[in-house]
Amino acid sequence: MTKSQNPILAEVRLPTQELRDDIPFFTRVLGMRMDMIYPADDPSVAVFSGHGLRLRIEKDAPESPGTLRILTENPDAFADGARSLVAPNGTRIEIEELNPPMVMPDTVHSFVVRRLKDQAPWIIGRAGMHYRDLVPDRLGGSIIASHIRIPDGGPVPDMVHFHKVGFQLIFCIHGWVDVVYEDQGDKMRLTAGDCFIQPPEIRHRVLEASDNVQVIEIGVPAEHVTEIDHDMNLPTPHYRPGREWQGQRFVYNQAEGAEWIPFRLPGYICRDTTIAENTKGVAGVQVVRKGQGDPVWAAHDTDIHFTFVMNGAVTLEGENRDPFRLEQGDAFVIPPGMRTRLTNPSDDVELLEVTLPGTFNTTLG
Repeated sequence: MTKSQNPILAEVRLPTQELRDDIPFFTRVLGMRMDMIYPADDPSVAVFSGHGLRLRIEKDAPESPGTLRILTENPDAFADGARSLVAPNGTRIEIEELNPPMVMPDTVHSFVVRRLKDQAPWIIGRAGMHYRDLVPDRLGGSIIASHIRIPDGGPVPDMVHFHKVGFQLIFCIHGWVDVVYEDQGDKMRLTAGDCFIQPPEIRHRVLEASDNVQVIEIGVPAEHVTEIDHDMNLPTPHYRPGREWQGQRFVYNQAEGAEWIPFRLPGYICRDTTIAENTKGVAGVQVVRKGQGDPVWAAHDTDIHFTFVMNGAVTLEGENRDPFRLEQGDAFVIPPGMRTRLTNPSDDVELLEVTLPGTFNTTLG
């Protein structure tokens, strides 16, 4: 027989004490189909299928009843609008939205300084990558900032996937990584100083990386879903550089040949990554270096203001705070309205500044 003539099926087994009570619940209330029942004289097993699931309800099975989650585009039209039910066999039924809206938590503002020498733990995450959390309190769930590294170079065991996210930045600080994106042509190599903006739900796949590649990843909100796309093959046949995903365009910004201009703060220069323009003001990303002039006290009114020290050193002074001498690998968050000053920058200092939204006011002095 061919594979299609002899399929492989998987069942989830659930216990029951009285099968006759479960049959009308799983068929009428949950809308599943009964495919099998036996023995005929005193049934103890029934098999139901539906909603992408196959259930075996078995009398005196040793498992606990468990929880069954049903996801539907219209929960109010399912099971008479009930969101929580209990089957006669004790199985708890939860009815949820198939595609719930993304929740953007209100930012809980705080002054955060995260130092590399504090030795925050590296956590092994998706596809074997190592993650270090740069904003531990995540500002109430509004942002996640991760220092990510792949210690061993070579092919990355990744799959085509996408993120249900409001904003996502990938900024390379060491080594290189090859990534391929939906409708953006062949693979692209991200090297130190380069960045990608991954618009919401753009399909992509990490292909290969150098030894000890390191990136900074910013995601808003902090908790967001990553889904695997088993059907799309990358690269896609169409090249659509102007395509938008939820109002945002893909950005591949390269450090080589960038123009440096005066920064909003005296004493520094910057290069803009075009991210504010391509996200329609959702976020702004700039790379900052030492320039001419003396640093001054300043405050901002943006919601989230994150900075990572990519190279060199600088002193962060905060109003009514002890100064922090920050070095490569350190990060900080400045809440709106707080007066700070960046002093004594080393000649080789280089900062990555990420702000949400991308346009805001700065008060000097």
